Amino acid sequence: MSMPIFNASQLPIVEAVSELVYCNPFTTSRVEWERRALGQAFTPTEPVWSLTSVEDAVTANVTRLQQIVHDLVEQAKQTILKGSRPTDREKVLYEDLALYRLYDTFREPLSQSSELLFTGQGAAPINKAWPAFLEMYERDLLLPGLPQRTAADAAHVLACFFQLRRAFTNIFHYLVGASMPMAKLRASVWESIFTHDLRRYHRGMYAHMGDFATLVTGESGTGKELVARAIGRSRYLPFDLKARRFMDDASMSFHAVNLAALSPTLIESELFGHKRGSFTGAISDRQGWLEICPPRGTVFLDEIGELEGSIQVKLLRVLQSRVFERLGETEPRRFEGKVIAATNRDLAAEMNQRHFRADLYFRLCSDVIRTPSLREQLADRPGDLRSLVRFVTSRLTPTKQEGEQLADEVVSWINQSLGAEYAWPGNFRELEQCVRNVIVHGCYQPLPASGVSAQGDAIDILARWMKQGDLPADDVLTRYVQWIYTQTGSYEGTARKLGLDRRTIKARVEAQLPPLN
Repeated sequence: MSMPIFNASQLPIVEAVSELVYCNPFTTSRVEWERRALGQAFTPTEPVWSLTSVEDAVTANVTRLQQIVHDLVEQAKQTILKGSRPTDREKVLYEDLALYRLYDTFREPLSQSSELLFTGQGAAPINKAWPAFLEMYERDLLLPGLPQRTAADAAHVLACFFQLRRAFTNIFHYLVGASMPMAKLRASVWESIFTHDLRRYHRGMYAHMGDFATLVTGESGTGKELVARAIGRSRYLPFDLKARRFMDDASMSFHAVNLAALSPTLIESELFGHKRGSFTGAISDRQGWLEICPPRGTVFLDEIGELEGSIQVKLLRVLQSRVFERLGETEPRRFEGKVIAATNRDLAAEMNQRHFRADLYFRLCSDVIRTPSLREQLADRPGDLRSLVRFVTSRLTPTKQEGEQLADEVVSWINQSLGAEYAWPGNFRELEQCVRNVIVHGCYQPLPASGVSAQGDAIDILARWMKQGDLPADDVLTRYVQWIYTQTGSYEGTARKLGLDRRTIKARVEAQLPPLN
């Protein structure tokens, strides 16, 4: 009679580790499963992983888990090799523990390669580790009574491990802050990459995530593009068995297009490409980003709410059928990558006003992520202000000590001059510029009342001059266009609101007129 490969006292620990393997590391459940696995040996830490907690207590807990899992795997493996045949449940539990140990053993080359890819370099460390990885995989998982596996299975596991590590690295690099709103954002980004069911993802969903468009919403300055980069640069990359290396370069597969900064014709050219002579200035054939983007790449469409109706129709077709044509051509081409879109607009209101197509929205909304404002973050965790300021100063100073000292100075200035209740209307982007202003000038002057009173004063002054009949009609239109532009923040939005051509809006916004008083 076969004996169990795990005894009754070990089973709760084994089951907790099994859940750890597949849980979202940015949720409270990750820390809870660690606590259950370690019992009294668990070092209390923050309820969620963040940059402020990973470096201390989390490291201690992970180190203890490594030894526990190592011992459990070795004992269970010896029991199997002596003739015990695991039950179906024991097979799953043992495999999960073996995978946990395998990941931990190769954590360093996985981390090194993730950091190298983040800075635009290759994945050399993990490529070199492949022979040792395959050897350990076969030694721990090709046992009697366990499912039969091949080198291709091992390559897929390595690819998943590398993706997990890259996603972890990218999320921490791009999304800073220890507040619960930021923790929820990191957890949402993780799900956008892997779905909420990592087991299902490992079994096959990894090959279909490009079929899901992602829509990132939130106020201006809250890091929507950073969310897009974290997702786009964390996609699954297969390991090539013949070449013995990862063939794709995740650092080169993310393409961002700011739609608000381009005219409709240039938007179409940037996205779809064009044929020579298709419009004035098209002096040669050109590939668009949809064509350049590789199958495991990502095209990020920033300010999707600015798209004209005709281009919305073309983009809808791409999302529905994966087919598009270059401007001036009829040859169909296929887009195999992933689309991420972002907007700070209220798309429900835009659809009600028929400015944004409902059918396009419902093609984009299979995966929606909302970025929290800086106000929400600081309301939940006021102490996060220093962490965020320190993050900025660390990139602007030569040493860690200098960055810490500068962060203290900036936070002191903010508390004394702006106060804890300051609303940060420009969000993290404004905070970053505040830090720079304090570094350069020793102070920062925000727009009065988020610019609202200044805008109100401007329109009141314009109205007074109009009543007096002292302004030429062309000046009135130019100043009114400029005032509307301060509200919409884009040429396209202003043009749509006033019923004028985008080029007219751009010319009038950039026109230099003497101030009224």
